[in-house]
Amino acid sequence: MAPTLADLVAPASTAVITMEMQRGVCGDLATMPVIADAVADAGAATATAHLLRRARAYDVVVVHCTFSLLADRSGTPLNAPLINMLVRRPEHLLLGTPATELLPELEMQSSDLISDRHHGFSPFTGTDLRDLLRARGVTTVVVTGVSLNLGVPGTVIEAVNLGYGVVVARDCVAGMPTEYGEAMLDNTLAMVATIATSEQIIDAWSSPRMS
Repeated sequence: MAPTLADLVAPASTAVITMEMQRGVCGDLATMPVIADAVADAGAATATAHLLRRARAYDVVVVHCTFSLLADRSGTPLNAPLINMLVRRPEHLLLGTPATELLPELEMQSSDLISDRHHGFSPFTGTDLRDLLRARGVTTVVVTGVSLNLGVPGTVIEAVNLGYGVVVARDCVAGMPTEYGEAMLDNTLAMVATIATSEQIIDAWSSPRMS
């Protein structure tokens, strides 16, 4: 029998992952404003902030998966057209600059974890993310952030391949155009992950569970 949502997101074994919810990706300093507009239109940052507040209240692990670039671009293979376009901008997500900061509405807490990377489009390969999760007994990840075009599908597929249960918080993700993002959720991600709203996830944390 498939696990219920409450079983899947049991607080002791769950982490909420935010994917590139940074000022220079989808906030006030976004290099590609279309992503910031998609997040704003979807209300994804507001929904994610609410989900994170409740996650912390239930002692659910919170990990912010971020992207940054070194000034000399070391550690960043120029192996994709989008990366080649972005690295030509000297200021783009430069490590230590305001652009790499989390969206302020996420209200970063001292208990939150950060897993930063300088390469690729998803957060598991070549990073410390798996070690962070393993050390805390995490077996399920709840995915939030951007985008449904690249980063979110990559995160979901990597997590599934590594054996994690995966939940995508439907109102905490965004894609461009909106119709494409909805199609990605319904036609692709729903085959490999559980799709649930942030309120459904929060309700699952608060529901009584059989011992």
